[in-house]
Amino acid sequence: MSVQPSLPGPGSHAPTDSAHEQVRGSPQTRVILIGIGGATCSGKTTLAKHLHNILPDSFIIHQDVRAPEVQLPIHPTLGRDWDSAPTAIDWPRLRAFLRAVKRTARIPDDHSSHDHLNAQKPVSLRESVAARCQAEIMSVQKEVEDATGARTVVGLVDGFLLYWDQEIIDALDARIFLRVPYDVLELRRSERSENLGYVTAEGVFWKDPPGYFQELVYPAYVQAHRALFTDGDVEGGALLAPGIVLIEPQQMNMDDIFTRCCEELVSVIRRLLTG
Repeated sequence: MSVQPSLPGPGSHAPTDSAHEQVRGSPQTRVILIGIGGATCSGKTTLAKHLHNILPDSFIIHQDVRAPEVQLPIHPTLGRDWDSAPTAIDWPRLRAFLRAVKRTARIPDDHSSHDHLNAQKPVSLRESVAARCQAEIMSVQKEVEDATGARTVVGLVDGFLLYWDQEIIDALDARIFLRVPYDVLELRRSERSENLGYVTAEGVFWKDPPGYFQELVYPAYVQAHRALFTDGDVEGGALLAPGIVLIEPQQMNMDDIFTRCCEELVSVIRRLLTG
């Protein structure tokens, strides 16, 4: 599990680019977890970082609680399968981690992030949009604090399998799903693998072998998310799962995507006034 908290001290990716920062928790702190899910290369981390930049005391949790390699199934031609939902993630550990964060408003010291080692193409967001959304969120946060005495902080949970496990779904206060077509995902994954590659949690540089996305990554994504959509159609089916906000980035620009997510966050925070 990698974490990018935002408070000053040892561990913040932004702005200090280190990895063991903690949320300053107290009995008067409420943690709101916002899930940002979708396939690899769907824009999850880019969106999470834009939100992180405007949210006071926010932090990012990347869903990379990998199961031990020896427990992973082996694909007949591509080796270890790191993407199949039942085996890719250490689900008990992830559940326990999210429960602990919500209960204590604190990031455990033994979690770190390697996300800063992976380069990403920038996607611009207008400063006026960011400023407007920030003002709206901070206003409702103050409204909640004045009415209840509770300070709210936001955890942005970025993951490729967020909506497969019901306990993880239930732990999230808001749920965003980015749906991007196969051909766009394939192109982005190919460009990333060829030009940038990946750095794993172990610090190993990784490039996809031929056919890895087509034969392993994408089929695993479809299998993990087919229950969310009519007829199992993750590309064009209507969303069946309640409580998930479906965003299709090919039909919206970043300003609109960002605004829609901020509207959802304001709604979630405001519910604290009645709950």
